[in-house]
Amino acid sequence: MDIGAHLLMAALLLPSLITAAQIPELDGTGAEVAQDVRVDCNSDEIWVAVRTRSGAFDGMIYPKGLSKNSSCMAEFVRQRGPVRYRLPLRSCNTMSTELADGAGVEYFNTIVVQPHRKLVTSQGRGFHVRCRYATRERAVSNRLDVELPDATPVAATAPMPACAMRIFFDGEVAEHVKIGDPLVLVVTIDRQEAFGLRVTDCLVRDGLGWGEQRLIDEGGCPVDGEIMGPFRYSADKTEARVQFQAHKFPYTASVYYQCNVQLCVRAHGGCDDVPPACGSTARRRRRDADGETPATIEVYSGLYVNEATDVRGDVSDDVAREKTPEDPNSICISQRNFAIGIAVAGLVLMLAVIAAILILLARRRHRKGASTTGSSIYSGPYTNTAYSHSS
Repeated sequence: MDIGAHLLMAALLLPSLITAAQIPELDGTGAEVAQDVRVDCNSDEIWVAVRTRSGAFDGMIYPKGLSKNSSCMAEFVRQRGPVRYRLPLRSCNTMSTELADGAGVEYFNTIVVQPHRKLVTSQGRGFHVRCRYATRERAVSNRLDVELPDATPVAATAPMPACAMRIFFDGEVAEHVKIGDPLVLVVTIDRQEAFGLRVTDCLVRDGLGWGEQRLIDEGGCPVDGEIMGPFRYSADKTEARVQFQAHKFPYTASVYYQCNVQLCVRAHGGCDDVPPACGSTARRRRRDADGETPATIEVYSGLYVNEATDVRGDVSDDVAREKTPEDPNSICISQRNFAIGIAVAGLVLMLAVIAAILILLARRRHRKGASTTGSSIYSGPYTNTAYSHSS
């Protein structure tokens, strides 16, 4: 049995929805301020064409927040316009979101056009770049050849189910979260009777080309259970989800998750090895020996993960959670108020010590002055009149 499949890689561009919304210009003008920005949307990247007032550009273009030591920053030395800047779809802080009507996906980013190669000046401009894509349905063809005399090959086709990856936090699609927040990564295909899914080869990347971490191996099993555990599949094998805690790379807030979704034919037990038996390779080896090549769809999603040191809620919430109700005589304050109180008490104590020293010095000075300038009853020569006599 030879089962063939095709990879869904095509996208239809919606030219009327390509936009580059300009952020209001900062104060100041210059000869090389960006005057016109055009956007070309391709399957893997967004090309941004920048025209300047003088016709030449000497500066740098970078995504917002990635101006230092970033492979996403591009420098230009007196280059004649239009200057072309490449913005990848799956890195450099470019994120995606599904359109409300389900017709496609929108990719968005914010770039900064700075007319100086070392300094950030008031002549810099920012532009919101957006590209919208509509997916096109393809058909997956499964061919069944029976080796019998005068047998006629039978070919069957089924529509390729749409596949998507989403990351949820607190029941909503996650965009900005903090380290340690509980997240749920969900991979789905359209509900139908022909195909199921198997999630394999999951990675998390920094979007800068500097680092990546493997999460799920080629068999669909977790690589490090402390970072991400195994996927749980629905009964019809059209959904897989896994819970994990938000994490990030130390030098960037953007993280990108990528997985391969293999389609399996639900008929004749094609999806019986889903979910995989992690720790045992017998089933995977048998499937590889059969020569099956399931259709594979690459899905990915990204989000921003901030440091967990940011304070959540107000101080009163923290105090209420720390208070011990069993001891009515206990007094509980927040760490911030305690630190402020210690600082104020230390300042008051220091002022009191200085005041005491000044008072002591003033008293000593007063006593010394009184002893040197006052008159004495023994100011004249001493004579004892009791023993004096006249001749």
